[in-house]
Amino acid sequence: MRNLQTLNVLPILALASLFIKISGLISLQPVLTGPDLAYLSSRVAFRCVAPASSLPVTYELMGEGGVLIATHTAPEGNQTVAFFLKVTATSEGSYHCRATAGGSTGVSNSIKLSVVTPASHTRVTSEPFPPVAYERSRVVLSCDVTKGSHLSYTWFFNRKEVTSSTSSFFSLTGNKLVMGKVIPEHTGYYYCMAWSRVQDIKRFSSSAEVHVTVKVYVSKPSISFSISKEGATYTGNVTCRSTRGSPPVNFSLSLDDREVASLTATESLAAWFPVAMEPGRDMGVARCRVKTEVQELMSEPVTLEVVPVGGDVKAEVEYLFRADSTLAAARLSCRVSRGTFPYVSWLLNNSVLPSETQVDTHVQPVLSHYALADQRRTLLLAKLGREESGYYRCRARDSYDDSGPWVESAAVLVRVTERTLNSMPRATSSTETPPKPVTTTTEVITIAFCCFLLLMLAVGVVIVYKMFDREKAHARTATTKL
Repeated sequence: MRNLQTLNVLPILALASLFIKISGLISLQPVLTGPDLAYLSSRVAFRCVAPASSLPVTYELMGEGGVLIATHTAPEGNQTVAFFLKVTATSEGSYHCRATAGGSTGVSNSIKLSVVTPASHTRVTSEPFPPVAYERSRVVLSCDVTKGSHLSYTWFFNRKEVTSSTSSFFSLTGNKLVMGKVIPEHTGYYYCMAWSRVQDIKRFSSSAEVHVTVKVYVSKPSISFSISKEGATYTGNVTCRSTRGSPPVNFSLSLDDREVASLTATESLAAWFPVAMEPGRDMGVARCRVKTEVQELMSEPVTLEVVPVGGDVKAEVEYLFRADSTLAAARLSCRVSRGTFPYVSWLLNNSVLPSETQVDTHVQPVLSHYALADQRRTLLLAKLGREESGYYRCRARDSYDDSGPWVESAAVLVRVTERTLNSMPRATSSTETPPKPVTTTTEVITIAFCCFLLLMLAVGVVIVYKMFDREKAHARTATTKL
């Protein structure tokens, strides 16, 4: 009986032995999974599995050059094992898994691991340094880090992100922000951010702000002068001024090609120099010079001579019309034939008009219907009525001498009545003046020339007629003789 049982077990053992041998002959094909990027000092996991094996499997994680890193045994087939590693600087390289089961060995796919070093100690450097440049020059900012790999860069200008698609002022190349031809609008604060990303984890490092200054080239200086009087002493003041540029700039004054003064303007583009001056006397030829680290320009020369007010003073009136040809206003002009710094005053019927205590501006409204312009040389009568009718005169004196004598013009009549307002001749524009009874010089010359042409034409006609008449008489005489 026992022998019979033994005979029954033998086939089963044979089949088991055959199955083991067949399984040992099956080729293992392990699969390795894991990251290809990992931050330095982080922990990563590589997982290996041999899906076709039903026997216990020994897994070995192999590094670059076949170096054995770790070994794990799975008691059953199709069971995944994990290898946990702390990433160091030497962890970068290729990894694969080797599986052994029942005398059969298989090698997995390879995974190349790159170690990502987060950015640190980020700073902005500039070319040129310090970051100060003149307009239309080139400025390059670099985002530098002490440590870091696999980095991307983001730039900020005045705390707003800079992108190539949103700003034509900048060019982004690697870790550089390039400004090919800077303009004053490039002046401001810049900083950068160096960052890296592994899966959903982003690490960044920001720099401190750097101030970029774009300087403007200074313009050619202008020169002017003024004079004042204190007691019996006259003092001159020369002004040197540039309309554009970036302070600080150095201004100097030369008199008859000899430098007499110099100063540096740190907050403006103007300088003032006191000079000796006396009315009626030529004090020399003055010029201003402006100088920066890259420029040196000279002004036009000006003669420092103050001509006192004198000669003839003439007042003129001009009427202004609306589009419908009705009288709108009157403009009176004061012509002063001589004087460098005239101060003009207006009188209506021998009464000073308007108040001379008012401060003069470019166009100064003195009353609701008066206005002064052109340094008080023009008086505008914006309202015309009986109050404005009368005799107007202008007078002038030296503006620097309040006690100086006045030179007055003859009076001109501005007469406005209701009939005048409603029956003025038609005008083509609101600034056109009514026809004047006095013929201008151009009109006189034109009329005289036309008369001369008519006279010459008449003389020519008479001469031609006489010639033809003489020929006819001569022919008649010859016929008679025959």
